[in-house]
Amino acid sequence: MNGIKYAVFTQKSIRLLGKNKYPFNVESGSTRTEIKHWVELFFGVRVIAMNSEGLPRKGRRMRPIMGHTMHYKRMIITLQPSYSIPLLTLIKNGVILFHLLLL
Repeated sequence: MNGIKYAVFTQKSIRLLGKNKYPFNVESGSTRTEIKHWVELFFGVRVIAMNSEGLPRKGRRMRPIMGHTMHYKRMIITLQPSYSIPLLTLIKNGVILFHLLLL
């Protein structure tokens, strides 16, 4: 699970949980097949689709040089209708969990 950083909890992502779609922030070097394999292995689910988007970098000034923070991308993983991720479905049912990190 080195490639998956954490699950994303925003208003849009909570709406996506109703459509059986789960958003995760992953490291930028991870490929789709790696993420799919890790999700299926760790959660015991079947992935049918994956969408990814590159998020914009944020600037960080280090004295006279302008640098960037670590880059990551967001993957929206769609599961088969009969599968779900148990910890994230608690949020869909109205219980909000804070600081849920995937290690």
